[in-house]
Amino acid sequence: MKKRHIKTCAHPRVGLVGNPSDGYFGRTIAFTFTNFKADILLGEDSTRISFVNRESEFQSVDDLCSDIRMHGYYGGIRLLKAAIKRFRDYCRTTGLEVDFSRKFKMAYTSDIPQQVGLAGSSAIILATFRALMAFYEVTIDFKILPGLVREVETLELKIPAGLQDRVAQVYDDFVFMDFNREHMEQEGHGRYETLKIPSMPLFYVAYRSDMSEGTEISHNRLRYKYDEGDEDAHKAMEFWSNLTLTARKALEDGDSKGLFSCINANFDTRRELYKKLKIPIKQENLNMVQWAREMGASAKFAGSGGAIVGTYQEASDFTKLKKHLENRGIKVLKPNLRKDKTA
Repeated sequence: MKKRHIKTCAHPRVGLVGNPSDGYFGRTIAFTFTNFKADILLGEDSTRISFVNRESEFQSVDDLCSDIRMHGYYGGIRLLKAAIKRFRDYCRTTGLEVDFSRKFKMAYTSDIPQQVGLAGSSAIILATFRALMAFYEVTIDFKILPGLVREVETLELKIPAGLQDRVAQVYDDFVFMDFNREHMEQEGHGRYETLKIPSMPLFYVAYRSDMSEGTEISHNRLRYKYDEGDEDAHKAMEFWSNLTLTARKALEDGDSKGLFSCINANFDTRRELYKKLKIPIKQENLNMVQWAREMGASAKFAGSGGAIVGTYQEASDFTKLKKHLENRGIKVLKPNLRKDKTA
C-alpha cells in the first residue's frame, strides 16, 4: 500500500574517538543522541515536485545576515534537491524498479545546531533518503546507505565529508567502525558494529551557538599532506586507529578511566599534528577543550570543531561543568541516548 503522508527524522552524532582517521582507512567510534533532530515531511502531490519551507522569510535584515553567516546563500533546500538526485541515480544505476512519475511535496525542519561539528547537514540528507525510501517503497542496505548520503555532499555539492557521521546516523546507535583499506576497496564500505555497553559513561556535549566552523581548509590541508606521504600524518592516523581499539575495550569493560584517557589523547594528538602541519585551529575551539578540562572532564572535538564531547567523573560534576562553560557562552547538555544502547 502506497504511503501518502510520511514523516522521517535523523539525529546528530558525535565522534567519540578515532576521528579524523575515518577518511584514511582507520577506525572510529561515534554515537547519535536524540536531544535534536532533523525532520522531513513528505506528502503525495498530483501535479508537481515542490518544496514547502519558510527558509526565505526573515524577521529583519540582521536576521537575514545571521542566516547567511550560519548557512550560506543556499539554505537547506539544496540538500533536499541533491539527495533526491542521488537517490534517483542510485535506483537507476542498480536497476531498482521505481515509479518516478509519482510526485510529492516536501518540507524539512531541523533544530540541530549548524556548522558546529554535529553533522546537521547529513541528518537532513539522511532523513530525506528515509522519506524517499518509504514513499517509493525502496530498501537500501544499512552498509550502503552511509556512502550514498556522503556522496550527496562530496559528489553533488562538492563538500568535503568523512564516512563516520553517516554510518552512526544510519545505524542511529553507538557504532564501532573499521574502514580497513582492503575491505573498503573490495566491498565499497567498512565493517560496522553496534556496541552493547554494560555501563554507560557520563557523557556531555558542549558547543558554541554563536560560532560556525567551516571545515574545508583543515580537511584539504590534512588530505594534501597525507597524500604526499607526510610521516607525521600517517603516524597520527595509525595512532587514532589503534586508539579506537583501546577505547572500545574500555567501553565494553566499563573502564571509565581508560576511556577518559583515550578521549584526551585523541584531541592532544590532533592538536600536535595540526601544529606540525600548520593547520589552524580556532582559539574559541581550543578554549572549550581547555575550560572543560579545568573542571576535571575529558574533552575532544565532536567533529572538526565547534562542539566538544567528553566524560566527567561523578554525576555531581555535571552541574559545575555546565556552569563553568555556560558562563563563557557555551551551551552544555547531557546527550539523550536510546535506552537499548546498554547491554
